Amino acid sequence: MENKYIYLDHAATTPVRKEVMDAMIPFFTESFGNTLSVHKYGRDARKAVDIAREQVAKAINCDSSQVYFTAGATESDNWGIKGYTYAHKSKGNHIITSQVEHHAVLHTCEKLEKEGFEVTYLPVDEHGSIRIEDLKDAITDKTILVTIMMANNEIGTIMPVKEIGAVCKEHNIVFHCDAVQAVGKIPIDVQNMNISMLAISSHKFYGPKGVGAMYIKKGIKLDRLIEGGAHEKNRRAGTLNHAGIVGMGKAIELVVEEMDEECARQTKLRDALIKGMTERIPEVQLNGHPTKRLCNNVNMSYRYVEGEALLLSLDMMGIGVSSGSACTSGSLDPSHVLLAIGLSHEIAHGSVRYSLGHMSTMEEVEYTIDSMATIVERLRAMSPLG
Repeated sequence: MENKYIYLDHAATTPVRKEVMDAMIPFFTESFGNTLSVHKYGRDARKAVDIAREQVAKAINCDSSQVYFTAGATESDNWGIKGYTYAHKSKGNHIITSQVEHHAVLHTCEKLEKEGFEVTYLPVDEHGSIRIEDLKDAITDKTILVTIMMANNEIGTIMPVKEIGAVCKEHNIVFHCDAVQAVGKIPIDVQNMNISMLAISSHKFYGPKGVGAMYIKKGIKLDRLIEGGAHEKNRRAGTLNHAGIVGMGKAIELVVEEMDEECARQTKLRDALIKGMTERIPEVQLNGHPTKRLCNNVNMSYRYVEGEALLLSLDMMGIGVSSGSACTSGSLDPSHVLLAIGLSHEIAHGSVRYSLGHMSTMEEVEYTIDSMATIVERLRAMSPLG
């Protein structure tokens, strides 16, 4: 693997595919119009956005009129949660979420708590999944929104989304779902899953950054998050990044078309990585569900070493991963997800997330296992904890 950097951080972001870039380029230089303009340039841009809207809709099984483009899933999450609760606060003030959500959801809920809303943060089991009975028990006559992710971004556990949707439908509660990590890895059907609002982000599936989408079921009333012009049927102001939207449409079309074959391939790599780490390195553990997990996610804890040291050592050996703790962002606290599944601070701090992608190979997996075995042995020899 000499002189080649191995990228195993696809859950953080993905490279833009060549086919996606090729689709985007004309909309920077030739068809560059504003989608609200009535002349040819505007019509060309609008037509391209309409095609992308159809591509996104087909990928999640909804009508294209229910797809709204945003600047990313963080905006989509904020819009869905704030927009719905503000618009329906006269009906109730209770929100249900989980302890392992992305911060785009958790911080939004925390803000709403300061404004008088009540939020229940459902606990998770040792694998990071909510219990349906806990969800049912948490519902009150004041509950107006449930917001639970489709798959966890850190440990890869897939939530029982269809069951969550069924409970919400039974109680006539709106279900918002952050599906950022799921696109291209899990079949998404908003009708079958009874999802009312769904957030996705282009750069997680080989599209450009700064573009996302929100599915909003027909009849769902939301307050506007961004005030201004009449874009997106007067629901989301701001000139559309139509070149990015074209890229998102192409990217989601490709990743869904290739999902079955590519997910099977990545599952083999994932399982080989887990098996190799477990056999080669003592005192390691897999975090997240052993089987109900994303095809590209491996999150492992290594006792007696710090995640930051592991991450930096891997980087020096030409391997890019993410730490399982928040120490690299300046926080002394480990990941809220790892603490929620019952890990101690010490073990949570020694965690690493590997996330595979369409570029990943078995050769890279084997090199990563060899490298990690060497790194862990060296760090443990220097650790006062070992």
